[in-house]
Amino acid sequence: MTVVYRLARHEMRLFAGLALWLARRTHGTAGGRAFGYARGQGATMLGLAFVCVVETAGVAVMLRDMPVAHDVMLVLDVYTVLFVVGLHAACVVRPHVLTRDALRVRYGAHVDLRIPLDRIAAVRRETRTTHEPAEDALDLPVGSQTTVTLELAGPVVHTSLLGRRRRVGTVRLYADDPGALVQALTPR
Repeated sequence: MTVVYRLARHEMRLFAGLALWLARRTHGTAGGRAFGYARGQGATMLGLAFVCVVETAGVAVMLRDMPVAHDVMLVLDVYTVLFVVGLHAACVVRPHVLTRDALRVRYGAHVDLRIPLDRIAAVRRETRTTHEPAEDALDLPVGSQTTVTLELAGPVVHTSLLGRRRRVGTVRLYADDPGALVQALTPR
C-alpha cells in the first residue's frame, strides 16, 4: 500500500468514527468486553477543537474583504475542526476489546493490535508518565500517561500507520479503568 492510500484510509476511518460517535455506536466490540481510554484526553481535545473554531472565526473576519482567500481558508478551517473532533471520536468508538482468545489494543484509527491471550505473560497496573523509546516496546499514552503494562511471552507484529512493521514484546497502554482491565486479564 502506498503512503497516500494509507493516509486516505486513516482519514476515512476518522470520519467513520465521527459518524459512529454521533450514532452512539462502537466499532469492533461485538463478542467482547470494551475498555475505554478516551476519557483521559476529552478535555484536551475539546480545548483544541475550541481553539480551532476561534481560529476559524478570526481568519474569516480577517479575510472578509478577500472572498477567494476567505472561502479557501473557511473550507480548510472547517475541515481542521472536523479532523480534530474525528480524532477524539475515533478514540471513543474504538476502545480496547477483550475477547475469549485475544486482547485488541487500539488507539483511535492509528493502532489496532491483536494480542493473543496466550502471548500475555504478565499484566500489571503501572502508571507511567515517562516513556523512553525502545525498539521492542509499544507505548500508547493518553495525556502522556499509560496505566497498564503487558509483558508478552512472544513478540507480536505491530504495523504503524504508514506501514512500518516491528516486533514488540512490551505494550504499555492507557485505560480509563485500569484496575478492571488488569483484573479481567489476570485469571486468563
